[in-house]
Amino acid sequence: MATNKKTPSTDGAGSVLSSMSGPSESDPPHSLGSDSDTAQALLKKAAAGQALAAGMPDNPNLAGQYGDAARAPAEGVHVASGEALATASTTGETIPSPKTGDGQPALGENARNASLDGARSDDSGCVLTTNQGVPVGDNQNSLKAGLRGPTLMEDFILREKLTHFDHERIPERVVHARGSAAHGYFECYKEQSKLTRAAPFAKAGKRTPVFVRFSTVAGERGSTDTARDVRGFAVKFYTDEGNWDLVGNNIPVFFIQDAMKFPDLIHSVKPEPNNGIPQAASAHDTFWDFASLSPEITHMLMWVMSDRAIPRSFRMMQGFGVHTFRLVNAKGQSVFCKFHWSPMAGTHSLVWDEAVKLSGADSDFHRRDLWEAIECGEYPEYELSFQVFTEAQAEAFAFDVLDPTKLIPEELVPLIPVGKMVLNRNPDNFFAETEQVAFCTAHIVPGIDFSNDPLLQGRIHSYVDTQITRLGGANFHEIPINSPLAPLHNNQRDGIHRQAINRGRVAYEPNSLAGGCPFQAGAKGFNSFPAPTEGDKVRGKPEKFAEHFGQARLFWISQTPVEQDHIVHAFRFELSKVQTVAIRKRIVAMLRNVDETLAQRLADALGLALPPLMPPVSMLPIPTYPPSPALSLFFRPGKTGIHTLRVAILVGPGSDGAQVRSIYASLLADGAVPRLVGSNLGKVDTSGGAPLAVEISLETGPSVVFDAVVVPDGQGAVQQLGSDANALDFLRLQYRHCKPLLAIGAGKGLLDKAGVPTTLPDGKPDPAVIVVPSSDVLKGVAAFKKALAAHRAFARETDPPRI
Repeated sequence: MATNKKTPSTDGAGSVLSSMSGPSESDPPHSLGSDSDTAQALLKKAAAGQALAAGMPDNPNLAGQYGDAARAPAEGVHVASGEALATASTTGETIPSPKTGDGQPALGENARNASLDGARSDDSGCVLTTNQGVPVGDNQNSLKAGLRGPTLMEDFILREKLTHFDHERIPERVVHARGSAAHGYFECYKEQSKLTRAAPFAKAGKRTPVFVRFSTVAGERGSTDTARDVRGFAVKFYTDEGNWDLVGNNIPVFFIQDAMKFPDLIHSVKPEPNNGIPQAASAHDTFWDFASLSPEITHMLMWVMSDRAIPRSFRMMQGFGVHTFRLVNAKGQSVFCKFHWSPMAGTHSLVWDEAVKLSGADSDFHRRDLWEAIECGEYPEYELSFQVFTEAQAEAFAFDVLDPTKLIPEELVPLIPVGKMVLNRNPDNFFAETEQVAFCTAHIVPGIDFSNDPLLQGRIHSYVDTQITRLGGANFHEIPINSPLAPLHNNQRDGIHRQAINRGRVAYEPNSLAGGCPFQAGAKGFNSFPAPTEGDKVRGKPEKFAEHFGQARLFWISQTPVEQDHIVHAFRFELSKVQTVAIRKRIVAMLRNVDETLAQRLADALGLALPPLMPPVSMLPIPTYPPSPALSLFFRPGKTGIHTLRVAILVGPGSDGAQVRSIYASLLADGAVPRLVGSNLGKVDTSGGAPLAVEISLETGPSVVFDAVVVPDGQGAVQQLGSDANALDFLRLQYRHCKPLLAIGAGKGLLDKAGVPTTLPDGKPDPAVIVVPSSDVLKGVAAFKKALAAHRAFARETDPPRI
């Protein structure tokens, strides 16, 4: 491989930074553009993993499974690596924390201690056994009466293996079934003892271990990542005083006001019970029927029809506690609080056509993105802010802070940054951690308390109740990922899958036979805030809950014109799938209370005459709010530049090899993930220098999995790619989805062949379609990186698309 001896080769580095495809035959890269410990670990893992697999070119024991030779089974084939990373679940396994421990235990052991190290198991160099520790002599064949005889019931090894396999699945979550998760920590910026005695905020610099699970709401466990949906954003804090679960979403409001309606909402949005269609989608009659008869949903509909419901990445979306909570300090003083997570990478989204195509190209797009970023050391970061207000302030608001369909504009109550969360370790085992983790809104710690939000009050029961069904009983807190770091002492005993072996004969309180232990903590423990209450028992809602349209209007007027267009398009798509005309009319009538232009645009798109205004429930005037810029995705562009963004470099026979390698290395150096994309895997000759190894084919790596594209110089490559419809479609979709394109020298010919214009619809130059001669590569790459950092050039977007 022709490289400068002083410059380590980066050929194939993008494939090490990715988790899909790679060169067909190539020496491993010497550098990933960084000398960090994470980069070195990735290189070791990639090389050792390839070498370990290559060390077993075939299975020499196969012949011994047939005929008389099967009567004396041979020892299983095994090879040693000498590099622990070769068999690691994740390169971050040795990143320590009080919860995850110090990483991997001694190979071949299953130690037991207080951290997750006690639950980790490794099989390196170990003999296969049954669940009772009996060595298995033959794992290829069941026990038979003769080689052609019947299988014998006495084969306890077969029965144990099949029985366990038959019971490997547990009930999936009713909602938030599809999720991805990571370990990390929360670090407090500044002591917050004036507001709360909660342990994570006790002093500046304090780090609390966390486990975070992101999810979609409506789809089943095997559904697609990029469906239009709310995203769950649940954080488990393993605090000094027990576990605190902040169970939130990426949208700050909700569909309904009272938990009584939650089953109805979910039944309406799930696949229709007569035919089980559609999966992971709200675009069907039953959801919109429910919505059109429940105007409290209006504000949430605006959010879900916006680009917030199709985020670019879990790393690029906000998180919210949704409800109003209480903060309580050591003196027993309380204030109300809403919790906000803001991503350091900024808030960015997909576009709808891209999201649809991604569902087919890579239904694990968000899961893969999170995993790859953490494996590569690009740790996602989020800033936590409090939105603090008093009960007196709450009374003066035009809305009720106990109404979960309302938010508090940041202009009304500013955010107070209190700390940051860093996700720095992938789980070792998806089922044991991501699938078995149990989040419950009831899990709070001293310093945090509930408000009377009627949706929150119902969730306090529902989450615990569902985990008992999913995880096999009341002892789900003993599953390692759910167990607290704080000491656990109580008189609860027995139940399915009990793990603790309690010493002594006392399981009650008060007692004297155990010296009164365990004893209650008194004022030092959790004590509910004594909020005064009055009134009769009643089923109903406060009068302020009856106003449904003011904040929906606030959201609409706070969006940029591009975002407003996308909201209209989303409503158009969803309602065009609805078959019942009366439902479409009701939605348009409801939206007239939000904005007449929005309703008219939607009516026109659906071929409807504008229906009469849906009468508001409340006789009070709809509150007016000034626009809130913070409600736009563009308000938070982020601070991470082009880090983790995926760039395709289209190559073919005759590409300028030196130019390609230079651009590749430059993108790597700034944190992007470049990959050489071609018609097929294999090496392609270049117009100068060593051949290039294609890392991923156009078929496996279509346009939608990349954030931008480079077409380097090389007439031969342009000619070959120009005859490949996949390459032309790649460029057209990059343009249609408003992504940056860089064409160098002859590469401009490929843009022309694909019909990609270099000007915007108004005739001005498109700042994200960059065309330069080979003599201006440095200038072109700089402009390309600037466009890439902005993610998209929405100025080129048209409806319908130009190409």
